[in-house]
Amino acid sequence: MRAIVLHGEELRLEERPDPVPGSNELVVAQPYAAVNPADLAQRAGRYPAPPGAPQDVPGMEVCGAVVALGDAVLGWQVGDRVFGLVGGGGLADRVAVHERHVVRMPERLDDREAAAVPEAFLTAHDAIVTQAGLGAGDVLLVNGANGGVGIAAVQVGRLVGARVIASARSEEARGRLAELGAEAVAPDDAHEGVREAGGADVILELVGAPNVPADLEALAMKGRLVIVGTGAGADAQVSLRALMGRRSRILGTVLRARPLEEKAAAIQAFGHQIVPALADGRLRGFVDRVFPAEQVEDAFAHMAEPGKFGKVLLEF
Repeated sequence: MRAIVLHGEELRLEERPDPVPGSNELVVAQPYAAVNPADLAQRAGRYPAPPGAPQDVPGMEVCGAVVALGDAVLGWQVGDRVFGLVGGGGLADRVAVHERHVVRMPERLDDREAAAVPEAFLTAHDAIVTQAGLGAGDVLLVNGANGGVGIAAVQVGRLVGARVIASARSEEARGRLAELGAEAVAPDDAHEGVREAGGADVILELVGAPNVPADLEALAMKGRLVIVGTGAGADAQVSLRALMGRRSRILGTVLRARPLEEKAAAIQAFGHQIVPALADGRLRGFVDRVFPAEQVEDAFAHMAEPGKFGKVLLEF
């Protein structure tokens, strides 16, 4: 197989032996692999892969066709198209994954669009619906809505019947978010707009610490603030009085390091509640740019830049 291998902070495209599936694993051949902010953090030494996952090959998701099965696998066959999550090793053209950490890929999705889906929609759905309980009639604020998770959250919010306010710096991105049904605003106007709407029932924070004080002031009574991204900073000063007065909650979440069964539950919920809407076109994956795997350094540099709309992919 070909894989992106970390040597310190250097990235190299290397040939390695194909992975051999464990008894409950599949090996998936993937033509595209998605780069995520977590991969940049892993490269910088701030977000190591969990125990049992490849430590020197980044990548948190998998998308492609099954090419090998473990001897205890049930329900999957060679040739099945699947997508899901891994603890590491996703930036490769062959990836081993637990059989319960993938779901069947809808026929409507081609390989390119499908590669933009798993991490983004799983993270968004798990954060705003499963954990924060977003429902019909609620107000959702998505801070930093132009990335993969943000675009997914806007669509999931609309799917469940919420009013969605989405912040993005780029005027072009705001236009595209509006086409998805969001009330798209500049970041400086986001919290005021939410307060005028009566407060947010759920805020998905994808930017980080600088937004948190204003987030707490913009929550509705019993509102929930879900922290998923900390790119702009991880340490925030919090007003406990604002938290108490609104009887609000702050939730922090990651998917990568969850125990096997917890991660499986999130992936199966995604399969039941999100995949049907991907299959009929109500939800879509968005790709910002595709790089040949040989240009992985350029892909990581682009991932670190602002102004993207959707996912950054490597093509193998």
